[in-house]
Amino acid sequence: MNTTYFSIIVPTFNRPDEVDELMASLTHQSYREFELILADGTPDESLVKIIDKYRSALTIQHIHRPYLGISDSRNLGCQHANGQYFIFLDSDCVLPENYLQNLLKGLTDNGFDAFGGPDAANESFTPLQKAISFSMTSMLTTGGIRGKKKHVGQFHPRGFNMGISREVFEKTNGYSSLKCAEDIEFSIRIINLGFKTGLIPEAYVYHKRRTTFKAFFKQVYRFGAARINIYKLYPNELKITHFFPAVFLIAFLLLLLTPIVSKTLFLIGLTLFIFYFLLIFVGSTIKNKSPKVGLLSIFAVITQFSGYGSGFIANFVQLLVLKREKSLV
Repeated sequence: MNTTYFSIIVPTFNRPDEVDELMASLTHQSYREFELILADGTPDESLVKIIDKYRSALTIQHIHRPYLGISDSRNLGCQHANGQYFIFLDSDCVLPENYLQNLLKGLTDNGFDAFGGPDAANESFTPLQKAISFSMTSMLTTGGIRGKKKHVGQFHPRGFNMGISREVFEKTNGYSSLKCAEDIEFSIRIINLGFKTGLIPEAYVYHKRRTTFKAFFKQVYRFGAARINIYKLYPNELKITHFFPAVFLIAFLLLLLTPIVSKTLFLIGLTLFIFYFLLIFVGSTIKNKSPKVGLLSIFAVITQFSGYGSGFIANFVQLLVLKREKSLV
């Protein structure tokens, strides 16, 4: 008799250290009725030795297909899953020991068909990782949607910490072929089919994200560009909040030109930016108990908004102004 309740599906590509940390955290879960499915697109077999360390402690399926894409990885994992619910995690996540227990309680209390949890920074993270985490989860930047705040309107689960019932997978056929924002597109289809979605605030993960500003910029650039891809598929899904990073970027660039036009306008604009960055510094310093992280958070927010905003603008021009068929991502 199968007693598996959760199938945890993790796509990975050449990230053995991250997978090692994730699997170690899974061995400490207070709730044990789960299996781990690693959909491994790494060209070589470098993950095998790490997986072997945990075979006695975890129920593991290792599906190795070189150069397997992220959406194909998740769909393939679902096809091999034995659980009643499928949980998608990024390989750079580490789980608190009560993650699955909190997930179970949230599902029991709310009856969600698809669900997600927030992300957070662990004490062991580097100052830069904590700063990037703050910029992605703060009320001052993303409105806290990726943090602990209840979503305004129907919640759209995100792929770094997302779950669906077996029925949802069977009715939707899983992820599409999109290379970026595939989780957003998947959530939209789930909602359009009438399934109940929701945030489970207690089911958070420690999400390491990128470890350099350059890598972070590239990631959020793709997010911004992909929002235009989503608009092309679902016009009603483009909200005014999606324009904010682009507005921030344009305003910042215009600020550099305003001294030519008016020193008064320049001083007003500069004051507003300084006030906002001061809020970021104070908020992050208090949250992380570190002025260094507070300072880094200012640069993380600038990177986030400029990356997302430039990707959004570039793909807006590419697809909607120039009417070209090929997306930038």
